[in-house]
Amino acid sequence: MPMMTEGKKAPEFTLPSSEGGSVSLKDLRGKTVVLYFYPKDDTPGCTREACAFRDSQAALKRKGAVVLGVSGDSLASHEKFKAKYKLNFPLLSDPDKAVARKYGAWGEKVLYGRKSVGMIRSTFVIDGEGVVRKVFPRVKVDGHDQQVLDAVSAL
Repeated sequence: MPMMTEGKKAPEFTLPSSEGGSVSLKDLRGKTVVLYFYPKDDTPGCTREACAFRDSQAALKRKGAVVLGVSGDSLASHEKFKAKYKLNFPLLSDPDKAVARKYGAWGEKVLYGRKSVGMIRSTFVIDGEGVVRKVFPRVKVDGHDQQVLDAVSAL
């Protein structure tokens, strides 16, 4: 599926959360949602990205934003990852990649010249009405948290 585009209604989802229960996009109406997809818990790039969002959490909250990380990892894996790095936002488990597919965050990617199918590191900023306002496809980790904060600030 192609990557979700700006100006479109964000696909609804409900996924199990590392904080217990589940998180539904519809329950977050009125808030800006930073929905980021990442390949795997406790790997170098994913850890840098998660820790950057952790460190930007206060600034994002001041702007009314909620950060949600999504990968195909299990809740048990998410809980360990969250505890190890003191992550201060929910990690959602998408084991069948259904939500990632809806957003276009699951598909072919190239790493070191090798093609594979997997989670495409991407971020979606969704406004309080449920509309995708900013898409960051194929994210480069370093400095991404500031790009997201700038996008949230511009809403």
